[in-house]
Amino acid sequence: MQMADVMVAEGWKEAGYEFVCIDDCWLDSTRGKDGRLRPHPLRFPRGIRKLADYVHSKGLKLGIYQDVGNLTCAGFPGSLGHYEEDAQTFADWGIDLLKFDGCNFGTVELLAEGYKNMSRALNNTGKHIVYSCEWPLYEKDFQKPNYTEIRKYCNHWRNYGDVYDSWSSIKSIIDWTADHQDLIVPAAGPGGWNDPDMLVIGDFGLSRDQQITQMALWAIMAAPLLMSNDLRMIDAQSKALLQNREVIAINQDPLGFQGQRLYKMDEFELWERPLSNASFAAAVVNRREIGSPRAFRLQLFFIGGGSPCKKGCIVTQILPFRNHLGWQKPDSVIPLSVNPTGTVLLKLLPSSKLSHNVLEYSSIL
Repeated sequence: MQMADVMVAEGWKEAGYEFVCIDDCWLDSTRGKDGRLRPHPLRFPRGIRKLADYVHSKGLKLGIYQDVGNLTCAGFPGSLGHYEEDAQTFADWGIDLLKFDGCNFGTVELLAEGYKNMSRALNNTGKHIVYSCEWPLYEKDFQKPNYTEIRKYCNHWRNYGDVYDSWSSIKSIIDWTADHQDLIVPAAGPGGWNDPDMLVIGDFGLSRDQQITQMALWAIMAAPLLMSNDLRMIDAQSKALLQNREVIAINQDPLGFQGQRLYKMDEFELWERPLSNASFAAAVVNRREIGSPRAFRLQLFFIGGGSPCKKGCIVTQILPFRNHLGWQKPDSVIPLSVNPTGTVLLKLLPSSKLSHNVLEYSSIL
């Protein structure tokens, strides 16, 4: 309830964040006599419906956690054999998002059927409930996930292990995503997204530059922006980064294409993402972890195969700070300085998408 209050009072809702999500351990140790799930009596003494009503009164939505198997990852009752009644329970409580984990699932066949069955059960309630799956995360150790099938049932899906509040964790997620982008990127788009797990910005394990890298690449990857932090005590820099409207706009771009890594060389990585209005976002990541800021010369013809700047473009640096770089030619080379473990995030807008007056003003700048 306090987190919902802060989301409204401190500008999070206005920036676009709309869900308050409960993870594992909200449950009582057993189901009720009627076979239905029930909340832990000490942690949620007034029940989940009361909490949902409160969150909804703030103009926000409530998410909850369950598991496809017989037990959750923390050992509370899972949904195996109870998909229909659990889905109806969540609908009756006013739940708006279900994170469906994959612990204790039995066989890989039961895993797949469980995710499909819960998807059907949620749809059968008639209530719109966002369905967050971990299906490919648990399936990939047994067989190659079928993302075409997964997308039919899930709204977003985890592919890799849990994020931790550490740079090594963020690096491993970035590397796995890049190494498997040919497999996972085609599946992403409006209605279904790859989920690299939560943002740990505002916690304690990442430097300022590493926080910028996570925010920038999660925007490039069209990732769900789910924060794992305490908004009651977040520092001002982390708050400003998480609420950066231009970064959020890239993340939420309506075209819905997931970006990918173009190349890596000399401990630099170049990522790009196509955006609406023929625009592109680009991210230059310095993977070196020691030393001083390093120079990188960005050749614009690499981005989008040269398409956004074919007839000239306006380039804006968004992170680590905003800097208007003005009108650029197709063969322009932009000198950048990138901190160790940091990222420079840019947006390229074709000149053809600007009015004559705006282009004239930008050229003067």
